[in-house]
Amino acid sequence: MFVGRKTECDKLNKLYTAGCFECAVIYGRRRVGKTTLIKEFIKGKKAIFFTASESTAQANLLSLSKCIGGRSSAPVFRDYESALESVFDMAHDERMVFVIDEFPYLAQSYRGISSLLQILIDTHKETSKLMLILCGSGMSFMENQVLGYQSPLYGRRTAQFKILPFTFFEALPFLVHFCAADQALLYGAAGGVPEYLSKVDPQGTVRSNLINLFLTTSGHFFEEPANLLKQELREPATYNVIIESIACGASRLNEIAAKCGLESNKCAKYLSALIALGLIKKEYPYGETGGKRSIYKIEDNMFRFWYRFVFPNISAITAGHGELVYKNDIENQLNAYMGFIFEDICKQWLFALAGKQEANDFESKDSLPFFIGHIGRWWGTNWQTRKQEDIDIMSTRNDSALFAECKWKNADVGIDVFYDLKRRSELFGYKNVHLYLFVKESVTGRLYEQAAQGFVKLYTLADMIRLVL
Repeated sequence: MFVGRKTECDKLNKLYTAGCFECAVIYGRRRVGKTTLIKEFIKGKKAIFFTASESTAQANLLSLSKCIGGRSSAPVFRDYESALESVFDMAHDERMVFVIDEFPYLAQSYRGISSLLQILIDTHKETSKLMLILCGSGMSFMENQVLGYQSPLYGRRTAQFKILPFTFFEALPFLVHFCAADQALLYGAAGGVPEYLSKVDPQGTVRSNLINLFLTTSGHFFEEPANLLKQELREPATYNVIIESIACGASRLNEIAAKCGLESNKCAKYLSALIALGLIKKEYPYGETGGKRSIYKIEDNMFRFWYRFVFPNISAITAGHGELVYKNDIENQLNAYMGFIFEDICKQWLFALAGKQEANDFESKDSLPFFIGHIGRWWGTNWQTRKQEDIDIMSTRNDSALFAECKWKNADVGIDVFYDLKRRSELFGYKNVHLYLFVKESVTGRLYEQAAQGFVKLYTLADMIRLVL
C-alpha cells in the first residue's frame, strides 16, 4: 500500500514532464520510504532501476549491466564509463528514468563514480532526455559527497528531496481502525516511518501491539534501533548510553555527558552524529538561535519509546516477561511519556492548519491569527518571580504572539491551566496575544466557558484531526 508523499510525487512528475535532462537527489534515513516513493513514481514509465550493494566494484558493474540489458544473461560492460554512456545514449531520443538506489554503496566500491557522472552530465545535459535519480540513506554522505560544495556532482543536481518521516496527520491512514487517542499513542511508539507504521496490527489494541512489536524477542522492533545503530555508527555501545540518558530525562549537554561518563566536548560530537541521522535534535528556547540554554531531545518516536521502555528491560523481555514489563513499566507511564509527543502533534497541526488556511479549506472561526512561519518551545526565568517557567508552544509575527499549552491527561483539564498560560504570556509584552489550549479529550465546565467567551481557543485531539483531514 502506497500512502502519502503526494507533494514529492507531484514534483517528480513535474520534472519528468519537462522533457529535458534532470538530476534529482533523493535522500533520507533508512526505512523512511525513499525506494517505495521512486518505484511508485516510475510506474508506467520507461525506467532502469539499479540498486547498488555493499560489494566490489566488479560485482556492482555486473548487476548494473543486467539492469541495463533487462535480463540476467545480458552482456557485461567492460567498465562503468561504457555502461553509463549507454544509458545516456538510450535517452537521446526518448524520455527515460535511470535510478541508482543506495548510491553511497556504489561510491564506496567505485570511488570514481561521482567524477564519471559529472563528466557524462556535462557532456550530455544539453541534448539528453534522461532523468537521473541518485538515492541514498547515508545522510552525511549524500549531503557532503553528493550535494556538498566539494563533490564533483556539486551544481549538477536539478532537484533534491530530503524524505522525512510522516507527521501524525500523514500517518493516520495506517491507523484508521483506532480511536483518536489510540492513534496518537501508536504514533508515539512507532513514529512516522512508513515501514514501522505498516507493522501495526489494525485488529489489535494499543496494549497488544506494543507487546507484540516491542516486548517479545520476535517483535519487529525488539532489535531494530540497535541494528540501525550498528549499520550507521562505529561505537554503538556509546550511542546506546547517550540515547538512553536522553530518553530517561537528561536534556542538557552536561547532564548527558555526566550520565554517560563522557567529557562534554566528546559527548557533543556523538550528539552531532545522532543529529545528522535524524535521531536527535537540538533545541533552543523560542527566539534564540544559539547560546548555552540548548537542550537535546529524541527526534524519532520509535527510538524514544525503545530506549525509554525496552532497552532497560532487555533481560526481562528476553526471559519472556514482556507482559509484565508492560504492566509494571509502561501502562502507568504512557500519559507522562506522551507529553512531548503531544506537543509535537500540536505543532504539526498548527503548520497543517496554516496550509489549509492558505487554501481557504476550512471554517473561518478556526483561522489562525497570523501566518505561522516559525514555532517553538520557550523556557527561561520569569523576570518577576525569578522562577523557571516554560511555554509548550510559542509563535510570533510583528506585534502579535500565539501561546499554547498542550495537556495529555485522562482527567478533565481545569481552569488553572488557562490562568497559568495567561500569566506566562504576559511576560513578553506583545500587543496582540492569542491563547490556545490543546487537550487529549475533555475540559472542565469553567474552562469551556472561557473558550466560549473567546478568551482562549480550545481544541481536543479529535477536533484537530477533523479540521486538517
